[in-house]
Amino acid sequence: MVASTWLARAASWAPPRRGLSFPGMDREPDVNLLGGALEVCGTDPMTGFYRDGCCGTGPDDTGSHTVCAVVTAEFLDQQRRVGNDLVTPRPEYRFAGLKPGDRWCVCAARWQQAYDEGCATPVVLAATHRAATRVVAEDVLRAHAVDVPGDASQLLDP
Repeated sequence: MVASTWLARAASWAPPRRGLSFPGMDREPDVNLLGGALEVCGTDPMTGFYRDGCCGTGPDDTGSHTVCAVVTAEFLDQQRRVGNDLVTPRPEYRFAGLKPGDRWCVCAARWQQAYDEGCATPVVLAATHRAATRVVAEDVLRAHAVDVPGDASQLLDP
């Protein structure tokens, strides 16, 4: 009885843990759409919900930043039109803004929205988390699979 009283009192002294998050904690296993280890999506600019270059996810990633996209000018324009400005730098979030050819971990729902509007951007399957298939059909992602071209200028609008 004394021990349980002490434990109850000690628990009341501890700060609440709800909302406390550390990078890498409670993450889902980093498995890509090909069934292998999740590869790095991009480091220049540094991408990922955890800003570690990968499209890993976990319970704090409510937007599911799981699709490794090679962004095009058309995609960036479409995202800006729907209120998701990925071009304007936001230093307070360590975000320099994207340009065509950058690889970026896109929210699965945002990628699906672009697809529905005919503006889907290429996807790097080895760097796309399998959790993306909770929002986007795997066959649709595979249909947009691409290796990153050596010359990203081909991703610019004509």
